[in-house]
Amino acid sequence: MEKNQLIRMDNMGIVVASLDNAISFFTEIGLKLEGRATIEGEWAGKVTGLGNQHVEVAMMVTPDGHSRLEISQFLSPVTISDHREAPVNSLGYLRVMFTVSDIDELLPRLQKHGATLVGEVVQYEDVYKLCYIRGSEGLLIGLAQELHKK
Repeated sequence: MEKNQLIRMDNMGIVVASLDNAISFFTEIGLKLEGRATIEGEWAGKVTGLGNQHVEVAMMVTPDGHSRLEISQFLSPVTISDHREAPVNSLGYLRVMFTVSDIDELLPRLQKHGATLVGEVVQYEDVYKLCYIRGSEGLLIGLAQELHKK
């Protein structure tokens, strides 16, 4: 029998208080809304361990179609923990990172959606321009711009 092998990473999940605000924010970054649905019932709660739940979910996809972000807004049960404002060195899932074509052009657009710069925009050698922002609802988002030598 062959050893089980990883096929792909399907998506990263984020829980938010406002699905509409999160969709707007991630659309501004460049993701496309692939679909939106309501998930409820005992079957779903068996997966999450939350029992009978009612969740609105939006699936966002990157332009290349390879990466997805599943954004969830739990209507029930109520959210009991909030890690959105945790510092960068907190244990657990830290952030999601997106490669973008122009950080300097994108940042002002994201700031109109409430994004704030965590530190500074920095350049790593001649390879990347990088920054962390607090995006929609304080979510930690990494942005990377590949730099090409001329």
